[in-house]
Amino acid sequence: MNRDLTVGEPQKVLWRFCLPLFGSIIFQQLYNIADSFVVGKFVGENALAAVGNSYEITLIFIAFAFGCNIGCSVIVSRLFGEKEFGEMKTAVHTSLIATGVLCGVLMLFGLFGCGWLLRLINTPSEVFADSMLYLDIYVWGLPFLFFYNVCTGIFSALGDSRTPFLFLAVSSLANIGADILFVQAFGMEVAGVAWATFLCQGVSCVLALVFVLRRLAQIKLEKRASLFSWSLFRRIAVIAVPSILQQSFISVGNIVLQGVINGFGPGVMAGYSAAVKLNNLVITSLTTLGNGISNYTSQNIGAGKLYRVKQGFRSGVKIVWMICVPFVLLYLAAGRYLVYLFMKDITGTAIDTGVQFLRIVSPFYFVISVKLVADGILRGSGLMGRFMAATFTDLILRVVLAIVLSVPLGTAGIWSAWPLGWVLGMALSVYFYRRGPWREEQI
Repeated sequence: MNRDLTVGEPQKVLWRFCLPLFGSIIFQQLYNIADSFVVGKFVGENALAAVGNSYEITLIFIAFAFGCNIGCSVIVSRLFGEKEFGEMKTAVHTSLIATGVLCGVLMLFGLFGCGWLLRLINTPSEVFADSMLYLDIYVWGLPFLFFYNVCTGIFSALGDSRTPFLFLAVSSLANIGADILFVQAFGMEVAGVAWATFLCQGVSCVLALVFVLRRLAQIKLEKRASLFSWSLFRRIAVIAVPSILQQSFISVGNIVLQGVINGFGPGVMAGYSAAVKLNNLVITSLTTLGNGISNYTSQNIGAGKLYRVKQGFRSGVKIVWMICVPFVLLYLAAGRYLVYLFMKDITGTAIDTGVQFLRIVSPFYFVISVKLVADGILRGSGLMGRFMAATFTDLILRVVLAIVLSVPLGTAGIWSAWPLGWVLGMALSVYFYRRGPWREEQI
């Protein structure tokens, strides 16, 4: 069902729209968590380190898919808010065609460049082969990743966050079962979790494409929409390219950090792999809520209702803080047992590393959540220069501090860089939000 986000009390509108988005990303993260859980429990510490090591490289591809998602979503939201349904359909077609071309280029890069990236981050020899195997299979599934992300962006732009939630819930649960089947019953180890992800993402992608095309077919037009528009492509690119650069820069920063972490050995790598999956469960959830706020912002700007943007910011902060509370309490109180879910032994370097990471980083979820709400508004309003400035400052500081502090403080120094970067990034994002074109609007 399409939903107009320009009417109704903002907090209620955002709750109804964002809660299915939150549920969707929880299930989406189960893909990665299930992979690490199964190999950590049923294969071993080195296999867990290999999957975690590969994950940092897969984030590069995810960054491009995310950019395609948000570029399409923001422009389709704007056109939906303006009731320009013919242009909206053309924007969808344009996004799908451009995404297919980009995906093909990235598949070529992945097939020939992943080995170089693994060597660049000093991947230990005992996990190199499994890391390479996982990435080879992952790259062949990139079309599923890309087109599914564009479809979820379209659903969100139309105010429908429920449909992608249902797809992800079913496919994520199926992925957990397939992981266990391929690893335990078939003895496929790391290759098993990669193929399970490939198959389940493929099913989700096909279903999402079918439903998107059916949804668009229900919107009747007097004149058939064009298949491609260069002007709309440029508008989409203005949003997508900075988003891709932002996420890619974050991915490159994470790869640099992974190189530093790899220097501490497989035990620390495995502990970080487990803890960062738990961390990314929260961060990706908050980022997705920020994307929902982007759709809300874009629709309301398209409808000329700038005053609702300020209301949306306040409501968004309330929502993300309510979500942060249980995660922070859970990670602080039960971090050791959560990390143990990925391990065979409740003691050792890997467990201690994961617990240390969660205790240092998780209290600052309240900080990063405010930044992501402000970023969502900046992106939804097209203020991409300000959005990128705040994000890049945060990342550069985190990477530099992690490298510098790792020498005197070891792993604790690396983890401490997260909160320091988040605090500065939040301050910049909120400052840029307060300087937006809605600042003079009365609520």
